[in-house]
Amino acid sequence: MKPGIHPDYHPVVFRDRAADFSFLTRSTATSDRTIEWSDGRTYPLIDVEISSASHPFYTGNARVVDTAGRVERFQRRYQRRR
Repeated sequence: MKPGIHPDYHPVVFRDRAADFSFLTRSTATSDRTIEWSDGRTYPLIDVEISSASHPFYTGNARVVDTAGRVERFQRRYQRRR
């Protein structure tokens, strides 16, 4: 590897707030927020919207989406007025 051209690769905690699930891994991502991990060290904290703990593919729980209501709302909002 050429020195000085690669970003800093360091430990980071990713937290899925929807599933109350966190994991420690290495990443080039940075954050101003920090969290104290179970080993007593402080790591940068990055909140994510979805992870394997909350994604329907991994959990097997499908979400019901009200597509009919959304389509009707779209049509009402953007219908042509003459």
